Amino acid sequence: MAQVSFGVLNPPRRILMGPGPSDTHPRVLSALAAPTVGHLDPYFLQVMNETQQMLRQVFRTQNELTLAVSGTGSAGMETCVVNLVEPGDRMVVGVNGVFGGRMVDVARRAGAEVTVIERPFGEVFTVEEVAEAVRKARPKLVGLVNAETSTGAWQPLQEIARVVHDAGALLVADTVTSLGGMPMETDGWDLDAVYSGTQKCLSCPPGLAPVTFGPRAIAAIEARKTKVASWYLDMTMVRNYWGQDRAYHHTAPINMNYALREALVLALEEGLENRWARHKRNHLALKAGLQALGLQYAVAEGNQLPMLNAVLIPAGVNDVAVRGQLLNEYGIEIGGGLGPMKGKTWRIGLMGETCHPRNVLTLLAAMERCLTAQGVKVAPCAGVAAANASYAAA
Repeated sequence: MAQVSFGVLNPPRRILMGPGPSDTHPRVLSALAAPTVGHLDPYFLQVMNETQQMLRQVFRTQNELTLAVSGTGSAGMETCVVNLVEPGDRMVVGVNGVFGGRMVDVARRAGAEVTVIERPFGEVFTVEEVAEAVRKARPKLVGLVNAETSTGAWQPLQEIARVVHDAGALLVADTVTSLGGMPMETDGWDLDAVYSGTQKCLSCPPGLAPVTFGPRAIAAIEARKTKVASWYLDMTMVRNYWGQDRAYHHTAPINMNYALREALVLALEEGLENRWARHKRNHLALKAGLQALGLQYAVAEGNQLPMLNAVLIPAGVNDVAVRGQLLNEYGIEIGGGLGPMKGKTWRIGLMGETCHPRNVLTLLAAMERCLTAQGVKVAPCAGVAAANASYAAA
């Protein structure tokens, strides 16, 4: 067989303004390239300790069982569900986007009897809707998506947590997109289990899933009558690796944990409140610019995520052509719609390192060119001017 030369790896440079991953800080990339040590090396155990301490700060929790699951955000979802659900347990899941639907699938695979409550993609659930579903189903667990990546919708959780707990149930929250980019209070909102991902507002490459379990969730895990359906994600074993015993469970992705540690340092150096404010400020400028270009949001005012802007594609505009032009001519990635939103929305991310005025203004200038090429009449520089006015007023 002839030998094939594949050459040097040379990925293109992109501005990642899709639904994730986001741009990565050079310090995080440098951490990935640091020397690898063993997964039980004293140095790495110290990295784990520091990462765990910083995750508690970012999650805004004192929960002892807080760690980074070796897997992407979907592994975080599965970790929370399979550890809290036993065959025959009842669970209520809110589906108003793709990732709520994914939680239903995970729960059913774990043997749960799932009651699905639904809202159209882009809408959110009221406290009353959740309370009624919990009253009827009497579940052990309720699952909701705090930030629905597929639609750009923000689901408030604080009041819902109260009605869930009043009914004796646990609440698990998907914060894959929201963690680090907007207020998220695990203890303050009394959430029982929360999972996230590294590649969104934390601006670390995908590969780890931060999770945290509160006292009620831990009590439920310890009261299980059956083994957790997933050996790899079984917190009764994994927590011993992250705890004082350091019992071997699996070989952790060493360098990915280096990267997450550095990403968390950057987030805490900036300050969470400052980071939340930065995401909101750039979101408002982008929103002003997009609206000046004639683009309308797919989510109602008050429930729009600052880090994921879902806008309706104007009639007659070719979704794929615009995204292709942005990528090929300007190196900008934005996302298309998912599920029933496919071909109807663009998902524009402003997450972590990507969330910067230079990217807002660059995208708006490029989007004006793309829309014009599609025959949309746009006032010259309208988007950029509106964004600059928003920044000036901030």
